[in-house]
Amino acid sequence: MTIQDRTRRLRPQTISQDIDSFHGLQTVSTYNTTRADASAAKLQEVYQAMVISQQTETEKLALYRAAADAARLAEWEFHNAVLAMKEVVRGQYGSDSDQAQAVGLKKKSDRKRPSRKKPVAIAS
Repeated sequence: MTIQDRTRRLRPQTISQDIDSFHGLQTVSTYNTTRADASAAKLQEVYQAMVISQQTETEKLALYRAAADAARLAEWEFHNAVLAMKEVVRGQYGSDSDQAQAVGLKKKSDRKRPSRKKPVAIAS
């Protein structure tokens, strides 16, 4: 028998086949075993535990997605508020002020003027 790697999820196809097998077993009225881990009661118990765990995972995943969306929207609102604040500072104090520099804007006088590039003589 191969070693089971329980750190990875089972494929949905495998789970679906297992569920079909479990439901098929419920139609066999004469099933009886001495193995405790293969008994009908144990199968029903672990099936219910799996369904509950999957439902909990789905609910928490939905909550996570909702929280991620809320955080993303809050980040955008904050970013837009900061951009508006920078525009107000630029308008109120000017684009060459120390206040504009304090909020992260570059002073107009600190900007390097574009310069023309000298044409390069091509030697033939």
